[in-house]
Amino acid sequence: MRRIDQRNWAHAYLKGLLVTSGKKSVRRLAATISRDPSTVQSLRQFVSLSPWNFDEVMKELTHWVADHRPDPVWSIGRAVLPKRGDRSVGVHRYFDLSSGRTLNCQLGLGSFLSMGTVQVPVDWCLYLPAAWTRDPDRRREARIPDGEQHRPLWSQTLRLVDRLSARTNCASSIVLVDMSDEPDMAHLLLGLAKRRRDFVIAVPPHLAVLHAGEGPPTPVSARHLILTQSQETTAVSRLTDRQQHTPHIQASLVHLPGSSHGRSPGPLYRLFTEVGPNRAPGTLWLTSLADHAVAEVSSIAALQSGTKAVVGSMEQDFGLLDFEGRSFPGWYHHMALVSAAYSFRRMQGLPAAPPSRTTAQPLL
Repeated sequence: MRRIDQRNWAHAYLKGLLVTSGKKSVRRLAATISRDPSTVQSLRQFVSLSPWNFDEVMKELTHWVADHRPDPVWSIGRAVLPKRGDRSVGVHRYFDLSSGRTLNCQLGLGSFLSMGTVQVPVDWCLYLPAAWTRDPDRRREARIPDGEQHRPLWSQTLRLVDRLSARTNCASSIVLVDMSDEPDMAHLLLGLAKRRRDFVIAVPPHLAVLHAGEGPPTPVSARHLILTQSQETTAVSRLTDRQQHTPHIQASLVHLPGSSHGRSPGPLYRLFTEVGPNRAPGTLWLTSLADHAVAEVSSIAALQSGTKAVVGSMEQDFGLLDFEGRSFPGWYHHMALVSAAYSFRRMQGLPAAPPSRTTAQPLL
């Protein structure tokens, strides 16, 4: 942040997020860090109205995390932020697959980098339904920038990938994302292929695939193929919840309909799932890492549960759900500050690589 007053209030807001117990409303943050009654209004002004750049802050946070040698997996996670009423920017009715409920909420997609068992958020996109972007009054009241338009979830995912690519200059990172409720998977897969990005993606059971073995190339659903034409293997044991876990994996090599080029059947993918004690398949995953061991890609897929745990921790302990403003800039400012507070707390004590450039010192 370029202005001294902005940096001072950013420091105050971060301190409040780190030391305030319970709900992280602006009033509670202000009461924790100052006895001056004007602090409440100053914090609200800083988050909702002050013209500081979200992208610049998250870019610097990404560089700081990159100095700690993150693992080569970019995890994309979701934050479902329940809201009352219809005034908060982007609020809409959304069916949350994990809870099986339809919620009135905002929906954010975030990018996460991993350092071993530590994952931290380094970018966010707010999903804006078409009802918001096509309504001039809503756009004006929420201060939605002219360049922001409705983007489906697959497009928002590619947007996050492009921003991380520009900020990290890393061409070999693997994209990990749960799109098991996304009907337009073909667009996401095509976009990642154009970007030459390998991926491990949770896909919907109805996704059409072609078995890579012998026989006529007849498309079937991913679930049907995994039940009828897959092979079982046991992945290498990994530590989960402090217990050894040796998952049983059903896997099959597949092609995608419409991906062929002339006589070539198109790229080879691996479809896999972890089966439970009753032999029923779990989440279905598709990966471009078809030549990698099943245990390796299964371990990458397991990182998605860690991303969900991070979002849960940010909700419970860092005020992710507690933003009271309604504007587009305010939402992004709050997400940047919560991400910075969470990253600072989780990365304390982690060794950084020798600096290759001048980096900003942490505020706290």
